[in-house]
Amino acid sequence: MSAPVVDAGGRLLGRITADDVVDVIREESERSLMNMAGLNEEADMFAPVLTSARRRAVWLGINLMTAFLAAWVIGLFEGTLEKVVALAVLMPIVASMGGIAGSQTLTLVIRGLALGHVEQGNAPVLLWKELGIGALNGVIWALVVAALAIVWFGSWEIGGIIAAAILLNLLCAALAGVAVPLVLRRMGIDPALAGSVILTTVTDVVGFFAFLGLATLILL
Repeated sequence: MSAPVVDAGGRLLGRITADDVVDVIREESERSLMNMAGLNEEADMFAPVLTSARRRAVWLGINLMTAFLAAWVIGLFEGTLEKVVALAVLMPIVASMGGIAGSQTLTLVIRGLALGHVEQGNAPVLLWKELGIGALNGVIWALVVAALAIVWFGSWEIGGIIAAAILLNLLCAALAGVAVPLVLRRMGIDPALAGSVILTTVTDVVGFFAFLGLATLILL
């Protein structure tokens, strides 16, 4: 249950117990799990404030730039929004649904990477599964939101437009939720910090473009 520790002269200094060995094994396994997911010790929740703030500030800045990208996409359809005010009311729903669905997939994939369950070999299987989930949830919630929009605004066209946009965005969210952490890990970037930034950009841009683009084609 223990092993002696001696100096160069053979004098007993202390002992290493089984508990000490288990602690070392646990620390090494945690470090290995973090490395498999593309994380490192600096990303630990107990890292120094300045270290964590610096790492997160970079991605907050990138998020700000991508937010302007989403705003630019909205600006492309300014004329449509001016003519159909209902679109501005419903637009956040499309982005929100895609963002939440994508975050669910992203979290599962990052956890799978950390535990060694997700690898390049089984990534396509996971992708098809998540696309199936996205399609099923997309159809269900697209119908629910479409019905609410029709009752609210009295327009079948708006109901159909938001239904199609939600379905497209949930499919895109599933694709991004699987692909983003895998690509980031291959690039040596922490997917736990950067993944949500890129995912939000994808779901916002795709959601706004699909919703407003379809509205422009159908309503104007």
